[in-house]
Amino acid sequence: MNVWQRWSVKTRLTIIATGVMAVVAIGAPAFVLATLRTTTLAHKTKATMATAAWTGFHLEQGVQPPPTLPAELVAGFQVVDASGRVISASPELAGRPRMADLRPSGRRPVSKSTCSSPAFPGACVLIAAYHVDAGGSPLTVYAADYEVPWYVSWDLVFTLTALSVAVLVITAYGAHATVARVLAPVNAITGRLAAITASDLSLRVPLPRHHDEIRRLAETVNRTLDRVENAVERQRRFAREASHDLRTPLTAMRADIEEALLHPEDADWPRVAQAQLDNIDRLQAIITDLLELARLDSGVSLKLERTDLAELVTYELDHRHWRKVAAVRELTPGVVVVIDRIKIARLLANLLDNSERFAESMLKVIVGPVGDKAVLEVLDDGPGVPPELREAVFQRFMRISTGRQPYAEGTGLGLAIAREIAEVHGGTLTIEDSEVGARFVLRLPLAPEQ
Repeated sequence: MNVWQRWSVKTRLTIIATGVMAVVAIGAPAFVLATLRTTTLAHKTKATMATAAWTGFHLEQGVQPPPTLPAELVAGFQVVDASGRVISASPELAGRPRMADLRPSGRRPVSKSTCSSPAFPGACVLIAAYHVDAGGSPLTVYAADYEVPWYVSWDLVFTLTALSVAVLVITAYGAHATVARVLAPVNAITGRLAAITASDLSLRVPLPRHHDEIRRLAETVNRTLDRVENAVERQRRFAREASHDLRTPLTAMRADIEEALLHPEDADWPRVAQAQLDNIDRLQAIITDLLELARLDSGVSLKLERTDLAELVTYELDHRHWRKVAAVRELTPGVVVVIDRIKIARLLANLLDNSERFAESMLKVIVGPVGDKAVLEVLDDGPGVPPELREAVFQRFMRISTGRQPYAEGTGLGLAIAREIAEVHGGTLTIEDSEVGARFVLRLPLAPEQ
């Protein structure tokens, strides 16, 4: 990890904002200086050429130039005759050699910039020349002014530099303060998350006042914490209930064996062995269901294939060992779904086990299409499930009491497994109204034609 990545977001954003402003703070003064220099240089060039032309105009009117000429708008004047001799000059150039060898041929003045003028040693000047024909004697009028430096003026450079530094300081401070204020809710969220532990998942992160991205992040975090708390609570309840259901047959086994060992000569060992086999069967059923739930919770991969639901149900009903009553069938062929056959067979077996356990004399299985869904119904004529318990029966280890027994037989995991199998197939499993008994309804998406 480089140094840049180790810095905080606040520091990095402050540096970026200050860097961008630094480019602007350098570019803007440079643009101002360049524009101002170009404008000043154009003005000086125009003034120099106009001054040379104005002086030449007076010479053409027959006004003889005095030995010295006033220089108010430019740095200096010279009037040179045809032989190149300086016949008149401004006081600043008195006694100095000819400033340039420009010889304009027409009536328009010409100009050039030079840093090697003999009349201005060590200086860069702008020189304009104008041709004059004074009474048959050709003369050349030169006017010169100092070049404009790149910085135009040191006072201007100092002012622009001070302004740029002030803008950079204000930008850095403003960016740092703004980012700190924007990230304050993130820091609050981080601090609250750090305080949340596995033993106390009730805390939630604070919501910022503004309805922006950070608030949406906080709301998402709180919803995630809600799901985590619910999942952990389910796991804790599941662990408590699983340990209870596992201990019950183990306790019974231990009690039977200890009682038989107290009086081994009087013990009915075949009965003891059969009791242990029953308890082992119950343990095996619980462990099998727990492993199936663990696989479903871990995101089991499905072996999907196109299946005629009626054919699958027919096969399972034909090969089932019925303990009480066989199912009446109302199966519509051609109801094709894309499913994992083994999982759906397990779902059907769990529903049949539950319905057969409560059925008095009738059990019915219906398969048919309804809209874009394939519907599988399992009905019995038992005591049914009260409406307020129709969702509760799908919870793990939930067994409701009936008039015939304090609670239903089984592990209490079959319906929970069935619902999870339905959901991983994109379907639903519910208990719906029925004239008598319970009516379990599985809905699965119909397979596309191709």
